[in-house]
Amino acid sequence: MTDGHPAAAPTTDVIVLPGATSAQGIAKGEGDTFYCGDLYLGHIFRGDLRRGTAEPFIEAPEGRMSMGLCADLRHGLLFVGGALGWAYVYDLGTGATVATYQLGTVGDLKATVVNKVLVTEEGAYFSDTSSAVLYFVPIGPAGKLGPARTLPVTGPAAGLGGEYNLNGIARPGPGEPLIMSHTAEGRLYTVDPATGASRPIDGLDVPNADGLVLEGRRLWVVQNWSNQISRVRLSPDLASGTVEGVITHDAFQFPTTAVPFGADRLAVINAKADTGVRPTAAEYEVVIVDR
Repeated sequence: MTDGHPAAAPTTDVIVLPGATSAQGIAKGEGDTFYCGDLYLGHIFRGDLRRGTAEPFIEAPEGRMSMGLCADLRHGLLFVGGALGWAYVYDLGTGATVATYQLGTVGDLKATVVNKVLVTEEGAYFSDTSSAVLYFVPIGPAGKLGPARTLPVTGPAAGLGGEYNLNGIARPGPGEPLIMSHTAEGRLYTVDPATGASRPIDGLDVPNADGLVLEGRRLWVVQNWSNQISRVRLSPDLASGTVEGVITHDAFQFPTTAVPFGADRLAVINAKADTGVRPTAAEYEVVIVDR
């Protein structure tokens, strides 16, 4: 919705990120605003989904990376999973760095892969695709950030059988468990944010599950190598789910994350990781699809 009226049709369904050398995450801002990250340079782009435009917004210091993103619109903050052990918080107004967190080990061979991030009323949760843990940064009533905590994940979601394991994060609402994707297993799990205990969401086969978009009991699962998004109906108790449909687009090339756009669309980021260990595509873009 924009100014109380349905969002007008976007001028294009493919929005190029000018000058991007890689991509991975996307976050929803106010109105039609979105934010994307340049994975290997750490820079942040800001764009308008309705107008189909994007431009550089934050030039990250050398050495930073940008994976998952989530905006805290209450406090004007952008949380970024920084891959190699790090997470970053930026001011949405000025682009200034508000905080940096070293959440895990740092190094070329055994670095912690801090990936997706979800902002809730109480704080920001970060996934770690290399370890069976969650990281949590509390957010105070006035937006004051507290020290990070590490929460071990136990149960079936704790498997580390692949290069990328626990990944996308969503939550239906306060008091409910987190929903997380496990990329290597192609499964979805609920994770108790207080204890780390997990259980499977039965009835679902979602290979290459990556980013998640959740509205009530409707869930959209971005499947990177599969170049598709599965539309899922979850049971009221989150114990099971059913794939109701699959969304594709000719422009999909290793999509990783999505955000809702208006009442009936998704904006999806193409990571193009299928072009190599370090992607070398000529350009990176956001693809808008009906959901």
